Amino acid sequence: MTFRILLAVCLAGLSLAAHAAFDIDDLMKNLAQQKGGKARFVETRTVALLDKPVQSSGEMSFTPPSRLEKRTLSPRPDTVILDGDYVSFERMDGRRMTLNVASRPEAQAFVESVRSTLAGDRAALERHFRLALSGTPAEWSLQLTPLAPAVTALLQRITVQGKGQQVRRIEYLQADGDRSELSIEPITGP
Repeated sequence: MTFRILLAVCLAGLSLAAHAAFDIDDLMKNLAQQKGGKARFVETRTVALLDKPVQSSGEMSFTPPSRLEKRTLSPRPDTVILDGDYVSFERMDGRRMTLNVASRPEAQAFVESVRSTLAGDRAALERHFRLALSGTPAEWSLQLTPLAPAVTALLQRITVQGKGQQVRRIEYLQADGDRSELSIEPITGP
């Protein structure tokens, strides 16, 4: 009987050690193994000046290492494409605008929070954020706290949550208390 108890304690200790060993390098390695893909999203924005949250939905696609497309379908169509250092906006009325995000530190930080997380690029994330990871490989949460004063003036933190190799939720908490939450559901199949 004593041997069984000792064995159970040792196995429990090994299990805890395995979970404790999960770190940011492990998470980034797991995320980097993703070959891109498509997902549906629902974005909910909570703004102090509005009576109720604003919700939009659509589809996203990511092609590593640096192309991210977000196509909003509801309540009105628009498209945002991030390709390298350029982000393009296209409205349903055909108006287009392109920005070089590398020339704007606050825009670059927002871009890297998503793109570098999806690509598993720790070095790019650490150029803009202090990283804190909690959870297990199966269900994790990565908190990104901005480093640059120009970014902290706009953004308190970003929390990215996921399951395994997939990002499932991104929450932006702005310095003024406004919040945006992006829920992501992978699309499987052809």
